[in-house]
Amino acid sequence: MKKIVVIFTLMINVAIVLAQQTQQWNPASTEWYSPVPPKVQPGVGARPPSDAIVLFDGKDLSKWESAKRVEEGQKPDPAPWKIVNGELYVIPGSGGIQTKEYFGDCQLHIEFKLPLSDEEHGNSGVHLQGRYEVQIIDGDYPTYVNGMIGSIYKQSAPLVNAYTKNGEWQVYDIYWKAPKFDSNGLVEPAMITVILNGIVIQNHYILKGHTPYTGMPRYVPHGRMPLLLSEHGSEVGFRNIWIRNL
Repeated sequence: MKKIVVIFTLMINVAIVLAQQTQQWNPASTEWYSPVPPKVQPGVGARPPSDAIVLFDGKDLSKWESAKRVEEGQKPDPAPWKIVNGELYVIPGSGGIQTKEYFGDCQLHIEFKLPLSDEEHGNSGVHLQGRYEVQIIDGDYPTYVNGMIGSIYKQSAPLVNAYTKNGEWQVYDIYWKAPKFDSNGLVEPAMITVILNGIVIQNHYILKGHTPYTGMPRYVPHGRMPLLLSEHGSEVGFRNIWIRNL
């Protein structure tokens, strides 16, 4: 009985202390009024948010350059892909294209379409900072799951297959947290969330490194880098590409 009384007394004392602490807090002490977040006008339909960098709006490729020449250590040529009726299409054999501007943490919106063909299984990829790939490929074509549509290439299969069908526009919304490095190497790995056609298919996945075709992923220190779209021999289409720095 004595133990019960002691425990009850302690509980009352704790309650009194907590009540006193609550009374001592001024609500204003946990509020702040600056800096005020900037006002951004949301996008409607195909219109991007007001603070987005529009990378392709159907008119020209002035924000892009050839990635092939850069890979060869030469001065880049203009982006070699073609624009047809306001849509951007890969020219097979021309190599990938990359942005002239460099990016780190970002929100990316990109729409793509795979060829409507039983013989050509479209293949491309969105390479964040030029080295971390979100796969673009025929969603109905059977392949290894960590290389299917929506995969973080050779690392993470998508949670679900949200692809509709070839010949229809697909929508990626990608939220990218870039890796952080210091003089000793990796400080914080990259993290990505991918939404395909409104469905989360990669949920805050932490990358193990870059996404090579062969070999294991690894991190090599780098800073802000271009966004790259790869070319793998098929006429994949793109439209409505915009990005926001985070």
